[in-house]
Amino acid sequence: MPPAARKPRPRQYDPKKTRAAVTAQLGHVGDAVRGLTAEQFALPTRLGDWTVRELVAHLSMTLGAVARGLAEPAPPKPEATLLDWPSASAPLAASVDERTHALSAAHDPAALLERTAAEFAERVGAAPDDRVVTARPGALRLSDLLVTRCLELVVHADDLAAATGREIPYDRQALATTTRLLADVLAARAPGGSVEVRVPPFAVVQCVAGPKHTRGTPPNVVETDPLTWIRLATGRTTWAEALDAACVSASGERADLAGYLPVMS
Repeated sequence: MPPAARKPRPRQYDPKKTRAAVTAQLGHVGDAVRGLTAEQFALPTRLGDWTVRELVAHLSMTLGAVARGLAEPAPPKPEATLLDWPSASAPLAASVDERTHALSAAHDPAALLERTAAEFAERVGAAPDDRVVTARPGALRLSDLLVTRCLELVVHADDLAAATGREIPYDRQALATTTRLLADVLAARAPGGSVEVRVPPFAVVQCVAGPKHTRGTPPNVVETDPLTWIRLATGRTTWAEALDAACVSASGERADLAGYLPVMS
């Protein structure tokens, strides 16, 4: 019997760069939110019945969760990994929606985000990278939890830009981190080496069971840009829509990722 294939080693993220990326992207989002009018807060988003008001409240909730976790006693050890985290979103969707609506109704969204961002910066700034923090689906090291906040800030900055028409900058490191995490989740969900997914300049992963290439150009290649990949991986756009818009190139008989996307929603 051939030896079992080795699992790829988890990607490592530089904690210092991750902290800087979260800070920078939060700054971009905060600048955009401060400039919104009451009419813009009432605009619909692509997130169900959420308006921009609920979207901003949700961002406050995701940042506040880190601050609240750091205020609690540290769990003895991590209970989850970064690749476990995206799986927590679907089972918690109803609870997240309920809490988001309640938060939105009770607070001015711009003021809430500003207060939460200040508390987040204070608590995170004082905490070491290896501090274990209560989170869902399980306790994570702060350095890993901040990777997930990069993703939240980038994905929801895109949602905010789509809803309001405002141009919101993306911190390069935050965009890279988000792209890589979602690519790694795909590779973990669809293990294999028959398809190479390229998201230049940030990520290349192999996935999907089948013949594995070892040298030269692989027979099945998918390539796209970071924002299109993020929208595909989080259900903001579909595989068919991205192909029709020529935002994705896919070559080879196995290079159809429709059945594997989104990896989180």
